[in-house]
Amino acid sequence: MKRFYGTDLPNPLMLGTAQYPSPAILEQAFRQSAAGVATVSLRREGAGGAGQTFWSMIRELGVLVLPNTAGCHTVKEAVTTAHMAREVFDTPWIKLELIGHTDSLQPDVFQLVEAARILTEDGFQVFPYTTDDLIVGERLLAAGCEVLMPWGAPIGSGRGLNNEYALRAMRAEFPDVPLVVDAGIGLPSHAAHAMELGFDAVLLNTAVARAGDPAAMAKAMALAVQAGQLAHQADPIEARDMAEASTPVIGKAFLS
Repeated sequence: MKRFYGTDLPNPLMLGTAQYPSPAILEQAFRQSAAGVATVSLRREGAGGAGQTFWSMIRELGVLVLPNTAGCHTVKEAVTTAHMAREVFDTPWIKLELIGHTDSLQPDVFQLVEAARILTEDGFQVFPYTTDDLIVGERLLAAGCEVLMPWGAPIGSGRGLNNEYALRAMRAEFPDVPLVVDAGIGLPSHAAHAMELGFDAVLLNTAVARAGDPAAMAKAMALAVQAGQLAHQADPIEARDMAEASTPVIGKAFLS
């Protein structure tokens, strides 16, 4: 497991905190998943009341907190939100989301690179939600990012890994960079697949929060991530077009 800005994750599953039916179900899901990181949106934190209750619950879970800039569409919005999040959550970590396309919620990679540069210069440790484009990845690393978070598919779509070729290429191009598949995961098999490709973590939200039984799905995702990680470490066989007998012919008895 690679280190994320000098921090070892206790678990390669990162879990979002939005869309759950209730705070109690959110807490159950986190405990079943043993997720190492909780992503939180600034707008979920208020000056008092429900906001403080939510924040107290997250702290009691004992997980690392990754604030995000969800809903931002300009560099100015993202930078301002990041500074506010650092004050509220007392962490230099920020998941940088800068949306460019309304329907697909695809990141605006041009503004993303600029915002990442500004924030890293301001002392933030940026986790950029990006596409699976290698050039964009290079630009983000040059801007100071030490982690890349390419999407598997559009946020909340549950489609899994839309472009396995691009994700494999990204893993090969940046072997020493912590990589997280972020968004689009819908099934435990999707999460396992991402880890089998050699990614270092998976970030998901909707697949758990909107499931009929969020706690059960959270546990399933946790087991899938673990299975995928172990499979990658075990050096799996390469796929082939033709059959290969598992039992050798040499030494086989022949009856006449």
